[in-house]
Amino acid sequence: MPDELSFDDRIAHVRARALWVRRRAFRMVYEARQGHPGGDMSATDILAALYFDVMRYDPANPRDPGRDRFIMSKGHCTGALYSTLAAAGFFPEEELCSYMQPLSRLNGHPNCTKLPGVETNTGPLGHGVPVAVGLAIAGQIDKADYRVFVLTGDGELQEGSIWEAAMTAGHRKLANLTLIVDRNTLQQGARTEETVGLEPLADKWRAFGWDVAECDGHDLAALLPLLDRSAPRERPRAIIARTVKGKGVSFMEDQASWHHGVPNTAQFEQAMRELVA
Repeated sequence: MPDELSFDDRIAHVRARALWVRRRAFRMVYEARQGHPGGDMSATDILAALYFDVMRYDPANPRDPGRDRFIMSKGHCTGALYSTLAAAGFFPEEELCSYMQPLSRLNGHPNCTKLPGVETNTGPLGHGVPVAVGLAIAGQIDKADYRVFVLTGDGELQEGSIWEAAMTAGHRKLANLTLIVDRNTLQQGARTEETVGLEPLADKWRAFGWDVAECDGHDLAALLPLLDRSAPRERPRAIIARTVKGKGVSFMEDQASWHHGVPNTAQFEQAMRELVA
């Protein structure tokens, strides 16, 4: 993002990219007849903020040692992730048409051996956060200036491996690590609080030694300053981003059935009419 842009211009740029990602991700699910569109939509603004304003990376050199690292711990939401990576220049946008097809690089879960821009394979829930902690520890040991960002679903926080990693990150004071919780309050089939309650969520992260911030995950004016990679910190940061599952599509919003629902033609056409600037 050019330094000379005003904050309002930065927000407008990220918002435009997020709209493109939402539309493209929804089309991918529709055409593939499979996917997780509800979580794609809730995570899109977070992904757009990271890739189009905050993170340091070079699509022409995706393994640049100085790059910031991003881990999609909620690895089932690949529609949004792949659309974001394509828009960021990691591979041609035309390849999105191969989503979930036989021999495609665009698997249902991201694969780092196939696709540039993917740091590690994710999909089994609870794995991405420990990997992110390991990357942050490596950066701390090497005295590197890259930052590590990880996006986790809120239902995913019911996995014990996440809290083992959180304890380690707090103990080691991994100031180079930022975790974002996609707090849409829904998981497959039900509310998170009906399944295994997470609240008081902010207090849990603080108890593990993390700096904690909360915001509307769709409010870029609130989100971008919290993600600022240059802000000095002494501890890992957890951002609890309050989001809406299915954000932007009226019949999907806040509906657990769209965790992995597939739209019919009428629903697809309605979504395309609603997903406009």
